[in-house]
Amino acid sequence: MSVALFSPTAVDRRYKICLICGSMRTFGRFRSDEEFFYGEVRGEDVHVLAKPYWIEITPTGDMRKLADLGVDVPVVPSKLIAVGLNYSDHIAEMQRTPLGTPLIWFKAPSSLLPHGGTIEIAFPEHRTDFEVELAIVIGAPAKNLSAREAPHHVFGYTIGLDISDRDLQKHEKQFGRCKSFDTYTPIGPFVYSDVDVSDRLIELRQNGAARQRARTSQMIYSVAQIVAFASRSMTLTAGDVILTGTPSGVGAIRSGDRLEAQIDDWPPLQNRVTNAGEDFS
Repeated sequence: MSVALFSPTAVDRRYKICLICGSMRTFGRFRSDEEFFYGEVRGEDVHVLAKPYWIEITPTGDMRKLADLGVDVPVVPSKLIAVGLNYSDHIAEMQRTPLGTPLIWFKAPSSLLPHGGTIEIAFPEHRTDFEVELAIVIGAPAKNLSAREAPHHVFGYTIGLDISDRDLQKHEKQFGRCKSFDTYTPIGPFVYSDVDVSDRLIELRQNGAARQRARTSQMIYSVAQIVAFASRSMTLTAGDVILTGTPSGVGAIRSGDRLEAQIDDWPPLQNRVTNAGEDFS
């Protein structure tokens, strides 16, 4: 996994502003030197947890300053599921046809990348696109759920990017390989529970310029419908992550780019881009 290139102290003010207000709870995975741990963020502090938060929220009594910590991938899923064609404008820009049901496939969990990590383009000669997405984190085992039952099995949400090699996608019938290269799924910085995501602003900025901007209320299939649909095909387990699809405005990334993905006033997910094998120092 790439080393984070953004210092958490550079954005901790936005963390504090977002996390002090409201009733939502904020969780993540953190590092201090060689130590990694899960914690709950409360204002400027991180309360260390004995176990991953999606299993059990048990504080150890230890507390650290957020500004002193690195931010790692916030969740470790057994399955990383992607949903495609979930915004009408994106279907149009990709010249596709609605299927009538959610389109799902798997991405390799090894493609996960933390906030501040560097996306490494596997084939620089290929067109490789960014896609910003709301990501669901499952909180309880789920099998054969109805849409009404599904929300009770969701722990929370985070911000995700689905980096996609379009050249491979056009020539292969399955999407797993073109979207599963190492570093092709940045998520984070944190996971939020007790939050309503039915109508949130979702946007992507590339080198400071707005590229994608929509609202989650424009999704064709809601969070509940997606979770219920997926649970009819497989057992979802706590910690699993589902990317819910991207709005229109997807575009190519190039070495040297800076990407900033954001949902409403949540702290943004920031990542840089380089070509695989390049020295980005």
